[in-house]
Amino acid sequence: MSLRPTLDFLLYDWLHAESLNERARFADHSRETFDAVLDTCERIAREKYAPNNRIVDTQEPHFDGDKVILPQATHDAHKAFAESGMLSAAQDYEIGGMQLPYTVQAAANSFFAMASVSIGSGMLTSGNANLLMVHGTPMQQSVFAKNEFAGRWSGTMCLSEPQAGSSLSDVATRAVPDGADFRDDPLGPRYRLFGNKMWISAGDHELTENIVHIVLAKIPDEKGKLIPGTRGISLFIVPKKMVDAEGQLTGERNDVALAGLNHKLGWRGTTNTLLNFGEGKFPVGGKAGAVGYLVGEPGKGLHCMFHMMNEARIGVGTAATMLGMAGYHASLDYARNRPQGRPPGPAGKDAAKPQVRIIEHADVRRMLLAQKAYCEGALALELYCARLVDEQKTGDAQAADDARLLLEVLTPIAKSWPSEWCLEANSLAIQVHGGYGYTRDFPVEQYWRDNRLNMIHEGTHGIQAADLLGRKVLMEDGRGLQLLAARITDTIARAARVPSLAAHAKALAEALQRIGNATKAAWATGNPQEALANAVPYMQAFGHTVLAWIWLDVAQHALERDASRALPATAGRIGATDYFFNYELPKIGAWLNVVERRDPTCAALPEEAF
Repeated sequence: MSLRPTLDFLLYDWLHAESLNERARFADHSRETFDAVLDTCERIAREKYAPNNRIVDTQEPHFDGDKVILPQATHDAHKAFAESGMLSAAQDYEIGGMQLPYTVQAAANSFFAMASVSIGSGMLTSGNANLLMVHGTPMQQSVFAKNEFAGRWSGTMCLSEPQAGSSLSDVATRAVPDGADFRDDPLGPRYRLFGNKMWISAGDHELTENIVHIVLAKIPDEKGKLIPGTRGISLFIVPKKMVDAEGQLTGERNDVALAGLNHKLGWRGTTNTLLNFGEGKFPVGGKAGAVGYLVGEPGKGLHCMFHMMNEARIGVGTAATMLGMAGYHASLDYARNRPQGRPPGPAGKDAAKPQVRIIEHADVRRMLLAQKAYCEGALALELYCARLVDEQKTGDAQAADDARLLLEVLTPIAKSWPSEWCLEANSLAIQVHGGYGYTRDFPVEQYWRDNRLNMIHEGTHGIQAADLLGRKVLMEDGRGLQLLAARITDTIARAARVPSLAAHAKALAEALQRIGNATKAAWATGNPQEALANAVPYMQAFGHTVLAWIWLDVAQHALERDASRALPATAGRIGATDYFFNYELPKIGAWLNVVERRDPTCAALPEEAF
């Protein structure tokens, strides 16, 4: 079963990606160039990633005391990906990019995530370089970002610390000016960093010549004390190996040392590290301290880092989606070929009759349809967000600002919804396989293990929920929520005119009204502790409402193209829409009940009662 027909429908029939070629930035492109990119990425994923997914799971990275060892398959896959140009696909021609729409880049990258998310495909490198293209100096862009886009160097993001985790206000890594002339370095104001960073994906390896760490740290005040809270955080470029202003390696290691590898449930093919900055193992110029170059203004580091964090969150959502999709395709193939049991009723009691394939059992169909609804719906959501990125960059002023605000509201959903429900799809894929699904003879157990990280990756469910209810739906006087509601209402109006979708349109209108009421009820007292006590149920209901909207819009476009439902793909999309509205959307009532009454059950229980 191929992913391509689903991508083609979403890109061209639903999102009308070809229309982007009417804009000056994308004028050199056509559907033919978009298809060529998709063909190339599909081929590389099929040849270099998919055959090695089990290898990178079983041959975990290890440290030999000098360097991190990865299987040759990882080196080969990374080389093919870098040579494809996809790291810089959406960048300007002047820096070696293709000026592709981000929508097309996101669709093309989905092949790699589905084939082997554990190998990785440059998500952090691309995000790191994109951050520098917005907040870095021209020299930092030329030396660091361009080498990352070229695949010569790779990138990381170093936020969490062993004692702080996701609480970035408690970051304790220090950055002190490197001598009296620290401001004169052509690569930016030069500091020495001292501290420890934890959970650093791809933090050490030999895949590239150099690794560019983007590091959050605090600059002490005149009394040598760190400013409490997030306002004291600054952002620094800290290369693993020292470089000159021409982007050439000087031959000297920076004072960044690998303290250990984290051994994970899944994503085993990607190194995950604890890094020590400034411990003196690799003194630069004869003294301890990791050399770092300031990005942006002092104290504005978190503002800069959010550019990369938001991109990474959508990347995590895409990874979760494609792991779910991989499990769905595997379990669908298994269900079509595995004979077991007989249909219910008198005829099924005749043991002399042949067994039926398990896809003929109603409960297996339920599990397959749930997976389809979760995964194809999530893919549509991620591509919709990618389309908003293109609108923000190339639309007129009003459209660009609307896209910016819609992305603010949708990013927590784009990250959290697939990481919860496509993980559930992986669980269902195991269930479809029965006992075989729980063994390593089939790939679905690995997909589940790999996907379990994504509810934690780049901000836990609780963090995303607090961001959504505590900030995103309130920002700019709730304009983002109003914009989203307007788009949902437009879909409702169009779908209401289609007899087979009218009931769904009515149900979505009621769900949207309920979300608005719950948002107001949560904040009725103005007390954040009361409002946010049930932020996760709020986010679950919000996400389900968004996905119901996505499916209704997809269904309406599918019927415009194929009103008679002659195509099996159309029947599949309508079936997934029906499933979502009949089985999933009704769940929001239970979630919103506790939100609306600001239920204190969880928050009020005394610790000793646990």
